[in-house]
Amino acid sequence: MSVSTAPAAPADATLSRVDAWWRAANYLAAAQIYLLDNPLLDRPLLPEHVKPRLLGHWGTVPGITLTYAHLNRAIMAHGLRAMLVVGPGHGAAALTAASWLEGTYSECHPEVAQDTAGMRELVRQFSFPGGVPSHASPHVPGSIHEGGELGYSLAHATGAALDNPGLLVACVIGDGEAETGPLATSWHAPRFLNPVTDGAVLPVLHLNGYKIANPTLFARMGADELHAVLRGFGWRPIEVTGDDPAQVHRAYAAALDNCVADLADLRAHPDGRPRPMIVLRTPKGWTGPSAVDGVPVEGTWRSHQVPLTGVREDPHRLAQLEAWLRSYRPEELFETDGSPTPLVGCWAPRPELRMSANPIAHGQVQLDLRLPDPAAHAVTVAAPGAVVAEATRVLGGYLRDAMALNAEHRNLLCFAPDEHASNRLDAVFEVTGRRWLLPTHDGDEHLSPTGRVFEVLSEHLCQGWLEGYLLTGRHGLLSTYEAFAHVVDSMVAQHAKWLHTAATVPWRRPVPSLNYLLTSHVWRQDHNGASHQDPGFIDHVLAKRPEVSRVYLPPDANCLLSVTDHCLRTRGLVNVIVAGKQPAPQYLTADEAAAHCAQGLGVWEWASTDGDGDTDVVLACAGDVPTMETLAAVDVLLGLVPDLRVRVVNVVDLARLFSPGHHPHGIPDDVYAEVFTDKPVIFAFHGYPWLIHQLTYDRPGHDNLHVHGFHDRGTTTTPFDMCVLNELDRFHLALAALERVPRLGDRIGHLRQHLIGKLAEHDAHVRRTGLDLPEVSDWGWRR
Repeated sequence: MSVSTAPAAPADATLSRVDAWWRAANYLAAAQIYLLDNPLLDRPLLPEHVKPRLLGHWGTVPGITLTYAHLNRAIMAHGLRAMLVVGPGHGAAALTAASWLEGTYSECHPEVAQDTAGMRELVRQFSFPGGVPSHASPHVPGSIHEGGELGYSLAHATGAALDNPGLLVACVIGDGEAETGPLATSWHAPRFLNPVTDGAVLPVLHLNGYKIANPTLFARMGADELHAVLRGFGWRPIEVTGDDPAQVHRAYAAALDNCVADLADLRAHPDGRPRPMIVLRTPKGWTGPSAVDGVPVEGTWRSHQVPLTGVREDPHRLAQLEAWLRSYRPEELFETDGSPTPLVGCWAPRPELRMSANPIAHGQVQLDLRLPDPAAHAVTVAAPGAVVAEATRVLGGYLRDAMALNAEHRNLLCFAPDEHASNRLDAVFEVTGRRWLLPTHDGDEHLSPTGRVFEVLSEHLCQGWLEGYLLTGRHGLLSTYEAFAHVVDSMVAQHAKWLHTAATVPWRRPVPSLNYLLTSHVWRQDHNGASHQDPGFIDHVLAKRPEVSRVYLPPDANCLLSVTDHCLRTRGLVNVIVAGKQPAPQYLTADEAAAHCAQGLGVWEWASTDGDGDTDVVLACAGDVPTMETLAAVDVLLGLVPDLRVRVVNVVDLARLFSPGHHPHGIPDDVYAEVFTDKPVIFAFHGYPWLIHQLTYDRPGHDNLHVHGFHDRGTTTTPFDMCVLNELDRFHLALAALERVPRLGDRIGHLRQHLIGKLAEHDAHVRRTGLDLPEVSDWGWRR
């Protein structure tokens, strides 16, 4: 399919308006880095007008403002709905300047009006105590991407475009960012974006040549080599190169019109042609100081952050700063009252088409999910432990129905690093397929250009897509192997910070939560080894802001249904659910599971024997395998000491263990004491044991708490042997309990010897047969 004929080149008068807007944005961006006062330069610049600490990143600003200016021209010329994702978000001064010129910043922040006082506040607040950060954080209208950690811009842009037909998501990619692994995988977007049902992504690879102190790989590649790389990923690169503003404006306008025409034609006539993109080559720090003290700055790495330092102390540099700012001719751009002149202020898209005011970027365009009743998918449990089921397979049926219920609105997606079926969620494929726009072969299964399951072997890419989808108001779930969730540790940290900050911005609506399902977990890696055994992702998440972080450990399938249903209904959170996919005992009915999960933790009276007297010992548990081993330990204990008074406590919501002052889900101390008593507590925990101690260090009776969990002792072995290696098994738990019951002091030697003998019997059997003891593998709760 040939590219549609592009519109005629814009008139010089139009490009003159683009240039004026660009100069105004550059002026305001530089002023934000440097000025405390005198924003209009209506009097000579003095040292006291300059900030004492100069913070910001100038080098990338001119490319961002240039792109913004030309996108605005295209929006006005073609009536586009557009968003802009800026990978080098450290150039946030460019975005605040742009949104102020469009009027959006003043609408969102009324104290920063389009007048002299407002302009003074705009420049003063940037990178200043009590002001706004130097990155594109949630305070910036139109931003969904802070860009503090580089690598995720193109994935976020792709996620934003999914299920948003007619939306253009432009994405500025810095050439330093282009060197990161996550960005490298993100170039695969054409293989997953459907031109009919999705929006379009327009990458702008900005090659200004340098990172903070080094040249960049992409900028030093030959053009043929670079284009070959990009074409191999399915892109059609269009070069815009130069350092003469007039020439660059003409080239950029022509390139952008070419891209817009091609994308429109592609939506009308979808085929496998490469998607258009722009390769922009302009000097780093363009229009800034060309040299400082005889040392080149513009076009070098020295312009990356603050090109002129020591301005308050050095009169020569103060004069150079003033000359730099005046080179933009601010008297042409701003009225004496600080408002933009008609040359600039009247050159903007219609209010509803401003990129800085796009409601999609502020979470304002949302639909609640239609979700099935978890009880309709529940496992029938006649008695605790009477039935065995695969928890995630049960959840797959629920997700299938959820996908079907929301098919019309197209606002729910599943993401998995090539593990959706492996994680037993394949029932979803009864109503949708895996997204795939490349050729298919005989034997391929469930591949579809409109599939709503996204699989690719990159945790970074799956999460980046999902984050972009969530930040624009839709819903989703990411399932992955527990040990490999760590691949996105820093991504979830950045997202959690965004959510926490965004919650303080009144014009942003809370967006649907980031939901993880971690399965194939540490305790059931029957055919994998130590490489697949690490439960520490939950530690990482619970270390984040308590207003945002949640971790759930459902003990069975019905609890998993209840927890997942809850998480999919929430907004503004990071929810982590850990659940196994292997056959396991089921304990609670649908109603019991809903009540237990709503409470977050509770005493399982049906498994306890302390109802008629004082408790001897508490066996607490969190996680499916720890729960099973805890209940088996109760069997062992009562077989040895029939009159032992045992209390079983199950924890689903780990945050309940926090004190209320540390987490909003924390229960009061008196309730905690009622549940856990003042007796010894043997806690069988899914993860690293020290996490439980960190959560409960200030709780009453903490000295009585003894936690068993994962100690990084693992290999390819049987399920029960994994527990034994880490002392999470029923025999170690029973021994730990018996050793802490004072009235058994005269019997403990015999009891200990019996349990040590059982462990020795297990060790001999598993190494002789490769199987767990029959009494272990055949165990079930039958009390």
